[in-house]
Amino acid sequence: MSLAVWPSLTDVLAAFDPEPAHLVGTGGAIGAVLRYGVYRQLSSERFPWPTLAVNVIGSFVFGLAIFAGASESTIQLLGIGICGAFTTFSSFSVETIQLYERGDRSLAVANAVGNLVLSVAGIGLAWVVVTLV
Repeated sequence: MSLAVWPSLTDVLAAFDPEPAHLVGTGGAIGAVLRYGVYRQLSSERFPWPTLAVNVIGSFVFGLAIFAGASESTIQLLGIGICGAFTTFSSFSVETIQLYERGDRSLAVANAVGNLVLSVAGIGLAWVVVTLV
């Protein structure tokens, strides 16, 4: 097999468009700061309310953008950037395991089910809002 089928580095660099990266990066910075604010306001030793809140809110907002037919650049900024940094699957996963390991098995299950059901419900609510407007 010839290496000629692989694009050269100059071909890859010539095709790179920095604008999407800037949009996603800017959105990511905004989303991370917003997420930090939610964590500061809702932190609890008993239950990971901040993670649940950011996942549900982020799902709703991303759903609104998608169902409203947002442009590609808006999706890059708002969906991938802001909502991508605002929401968190990794924290949700770790916090669920931590609840389970400390013996709060019912809270672990509630966290897992709550994140999944409420995030999907947030997307569903976004669809309803867009179709009614």
